[in-house]
Amino acid sequence: MAAFLRLILFLLIAEWVFYLLLRIYIRSLRRERLEEIWDERHPLMPGNTPARRAFVRRSMIGFDKSLRSRLLLLVFVLPNLAVMGIIYWINWQ
Repeated sequence: MAAFLRLILFLLIAEWVFYLLLRIYIRSLRRERLEEIWDERHPLMPGNTPARRAFVRRSMIGFDKSLRSRLLLLVFVLPNLAVMGIIYWINWQ
């Protein structure tokens, strides 16, 4: 039982690390895309202006409620289902 609990603990730690890294990466991709949209719409205002920063900040507010952001939670669900399925398959054939 101790080995199983240790497995679950390490799995959860690995999932949290992977989730945080994926979240940072996906948010950075979205931020870059918003900056490109700003540059396309405002070619006369190049650089990191306060208006550009405000546009990106306002646009990122709704990103946490988007489908892409919520699908990141599958990082926790899929590995746990796989481990439970393997344990079930090995022990109860």
